Amino acid sequence: FPEVLSNPKLALVQGSFNVVMNQNVTLSCCPGSGSAPVRYTLFKDSQQVSSSNSSDLTPVLFHLTISSASDVGTYKCKAEYNTSRDGKYSNSLNFTLIEPISKPVLSSPTSQAKKGQNVTLSCFSENGSLPITYIFFKGNQSISPRKTMQKREAAVIFIFVNSSTDSGTYKCKANNGFPNSAKYSNSLNFTLAEEGSHSQPLIISLGLILLLLIIGFALAIPFFIIPSYKASE
Repeated sequence: FPEVLSNPKLALVQGSFNVVMNQNVTLSCCPGSGSAPVRYTLFKDSQQVSSSNSSDLTPVLFHLTISSASDVGTYKCKAEYNTSRDGKYSNSLNFTLIEPISKPVLSSPTSQAKKGQNVTLSCFSENGSLPITYIFFKGNQSISPRKTMQKREAAVIFIFVNSSTDSGTYKCKANNGFPNSAKYSNSLNFTLAEEGSHSQPLIISLGLILLLLIIGFALAIPFFIIPSYKASE
């Protein structure tokens, strides 16, 4: 009689549990004890994927290609004798599909700031597997800690404008752990509003009023000065 099989062990021997589209992974299935021959079957979420017979107790390899989201999930293998219906199942392995992120978009409700004003910067990547980590930069210098977003929402920071050095070129970077996936956003510039700019409309208005008074005075001369001159003759 064949020796009683122990539960097989399913292990990842090539690839990673965080997979990308069209990535190859290799799984090995091996019982701890038993006698040959043994039939191994690989399952994904209770659906048979592949099977193989082994004439000894060496591990059986299953080669997979993750070509779509339906290929990720929970995998396990089953070991059994060909003459028996009572097989033993292995531990489970889970794969997660990682989608590369799209180029993030940096935006702000204003392009001109006043001294003492808080400016809002928002960075958002529309596509890509979560979580996504964002970092904000001014020039080449980081100006914020890493902001990791677990939901599909923008990372936001507030910049207090205190001087002209706070204006300039800003950008952000997004990363979600996908190999070589870090991407930078568009550049965003905002300028510091001149303090004197508020007085310019007032100066222009006063100048127009003064001009109108001069014109009005010039037009009134014939009506007041000339009759007075005739009356004195």
